[in-house]
Amino acid sequence: MNETSQTARCTETGKAPSRFPAWIRVRMTGSGKFDKTREILRRHELNTVCEEAHCPNIGECYGHLTATFLILGKSCTRRCAFCAVDHDWSNIAPPDPDEPERVARAAAEMGLRHVVITSVTRDDLPDRGAGQFVRCAHAIRRLHPSATIEALIPDFQGEEEPLAAVLASPVDVLNHNIETVPRLYPIVRRNADYRSSISLLAAAERLRPDLPTKSGLMLGLGETASEVHDTLHDLRSVGCAFLILGQYLQPGPVQMPVTRYLEPKEFEQLRIEALEMGFRQVVSAPLARSSYHAADYHLTA
Repeated sequence: MNETSQTARCTETGKAPSRFPAWIRVRMTGSGKFDKTREILRRHELNTVCEEAHCPNIGECYGHLTATFLILGKSCTRRCAFCAVDHDWSNIAPPDPDEPERVARAAAEMGLRHVVITSVTRDDLPDRGAGQFVRCAHAIRRLHPSATIEALIPDFQGEEEPLAAVLASPVDVLNHNIETVPRLYPIVRRNADYRSSISLLAAAERLRPDLPTKSGLMLGLGETASEVHDTLHDLRSVGCAFLILGQYLQPGPVQMPVTRYLEPKEFEQLRIEALEMGFRQVVSAPLARSSYHAADYHLTA
């Protein structure tokens, strides 16, 4: 794959592509499990990143009685250009002390083999929200002991103490998405720092070398082939074991547009290259997302 083929580019008019290509096909389900999943979540008063981030795979995942729990409310203290999660600070509330038990009970009721917990970024909290991850992990381990647990954490502003707290909890996978290449951070992740995220993953490897770490990138934001290659090398240099590569899809009109849709063969080539770099497991496909089918690959890796 050459530089030109991977370089994100707009149409000749200078506008972003306006239609999905033929290979972007979201799977829907007619199963009653979609409604059952939503009913369980509503009854336990839980949020999911599936709904709040407008994930394209929600129909398939809810239809198979799976979801990724979004803790610490619906409102984020960051304003990333790619993200549909709410940024209204007036909705920010203290951590709900009952939320961990509700997450654990819902996970057990849904029969999840692998429970993924993520959160909005909470820069306002002294522990950056780490304590709620810890409480959720312990509640799941107590009420649904057969499940494995994945913590998909924010960057904790690069602080090691919150990270250490999560690593000391009963989690089986530590996930922190790098999201994009360094050059695009000021555009895509305006309040984040690439090196802080890499350092966070490095610290996880140092503090818990037995715990697999995971990260992912969205593609089609303006990155080049060499930038993706260098970013993957950075991830491997800090021991990242699991990698997810997916196509960025604009979730709404106010988020940044897609600059290019990568073809399936490009994702497959990136998968091969990443495995050759030493990643233990690589999921690389247009609709691949951080927790999409996570149980299938983490439990067999």
